[in-house]
Amino acid sequence: MATTVMRSLLKKGPTTKLFINGKFVESKTSEWLDIHNPATNEVIARVPKATQEEMLAAVDSCSQSYHSWSETSILARQQIFLRYQQLIKDNIKELAKSITLEQGKTLADAEGDVFRGLQVVEHTCSITSLMLGETLPSITKDMDTYTYRLPIGVCAGIAPFNFPAMIPLWMFPMGMVCGNTYLLKPSERVPACTMLLAKMLQDAGMPDGTLNIIHGQHDAVNFICDHPAIKAISFVGSNQAGEYIYERGSKNGKRVQSNMGAKNHGVVMPDANKETTLNQLVGAAFGAAGQRCMALSTAILVGEARSWLPELVDRAKALRVNAGDQAGVDVGPLISPQAKERVNSLIQSGVDEGAQLLLDGRNVKVQGYENGNFVGPTIICNVTPQMKCYTEEIFGPVLVVLEAESLDDAISLVNNNPYGNGTAIFTTNGATARKYTHKVDVGQIGVNVPIPVPLPMFSFTGSRGSFRGDTNFYGKQGIQFYTQIKTVTSQWKAEDSTVKTPAVSMPTMGR
Repeated sequence: MATTVMRSLLKKGPTTKLFINGKFVESKTSEWLDIHNPATNEVIARVPKATQEEMLAAVDSCSQSYHSWSETSILARQQIFLRYQQLIKDNIKELAKSITLEQGKTLADAEGDVFRGLQVVEHTCSITSLMLGETLPSITKDMDTYTYRLPIGVCAGIAPFNFPAMIPLWMFPMGMVCGNTYLLKPSERVPACTMLLAKMLQDAGMPDGTLNIIHGQHDAVNFICDHPAIKAISFVGSNQAGEYIYERGSKNGKRVQSNMGAKNHGVVMPDANKETTLNQLVGAAFGAAGQRCMALSTAILVGEARSWLPELVDRAKALRVNAGDQAGVDVGPLISPQAKERVNSLIQSGVDEGAQLLLDGRNVKVQGYENGNFVGPTIICNVTPQMKCYTEEIFGPVLVVLEAESLDDAISLVNNNPYGNGTAIFTTNGATARKYTHKVDVGQIGVNVPIPVPLPMFSFTGSRGSFRGDTNFYGKQGIQFYTQIKTVTSQWKAEDSTVKTPAVSMPTMGR
């Protein structure tokens, strides 16, 4: 099913459609953007910059559908998402193929992308428990207070290129199962997976107009930030865009949750399990070509752990760089030539500022894919906190290595960095781990877990410079973001009862 849909969505034209009021429609725009295969840079499809009229039609469809959808029983909404999660499971490989084609990550990694999003969809099926309110009886004589959660209206999501399945699935399923309607703007670089997910949601029984999808760049973002019908915005992406969306959306009275950039540190203690730690560092730094907001892009080697560098380099050298659909590949291409150029520039900046390049992946050659956006695993050591390769998020297969004399020094390095998305410590000492988790000022911490992205029964709790907003993605906080609370206080006095005892005699009709 998914293969047929993908062909129809991408290969007729080949253009990517809009999804408005339950129909995949051709845009009437005169402005189109090319979608490239990152492994070859060949144009594989085009995506429209939706016109103002098309964006208005999409949000109007959301608005018109809101009343009936919000009044749909919670059990009916739950049933749709139970069917939806099964459709995603049945088509996970086809979804992964669409991701690899447009985004470049390996097929195995693309399946993981879908699976982590699927877990959020599965969690939405617990909505009958997640949306429970609270009750306090007899707060005074004959008086009770209770609360219940209600949807907030039309919500919107702006998704990035690096997780074409997972992050959209963080957004619209959670919002919609709560009773909201949803306007989604996927990344213009990787729209195919989102369109497939929309078709599957429709097949699961979602009413027309409850989910609408537009495409575009700055104008589409501004439209979402400004339109008065939209009550909440979810965003994942760069700091520049995230700060802008948070400020503009908030000024217009919208709730905004904005997940942004990161510089995630892995602190390696000398007592750590060496074999496991080295493998975890390499996997977390170079998986997905480093294009993860939770990539472990910085290692802090404490004390004697600095002697592990040669073995770290050897493991990174052994990774295979190739197109994402090739057998045995470990590292795929970056998303675009511009991304490759930026990564190469940041590597060079480290060299220019005095760092040592232990492994240089800038000149990697991939046979048969010479035009691809490939950068091989790269390791830079002798890095200091003032260097550009440390202060900026590289978003590529580059591991920068700092050194610390003690755990306290490592904690200071992490806390002095403005980002707070994630961190990990590798140790076999429980007291060391406990001290680190208590002292470090980062929202998500792994103990011998290199990429500590919480499962959806928890929430994604990035902090400080990595997040703007009051409530985080998915889990309990996700439910709070997409709902509002209504509180009812009622009093029914016993003495006001008009019938105090049963009437068992024949009624006389007012005699």
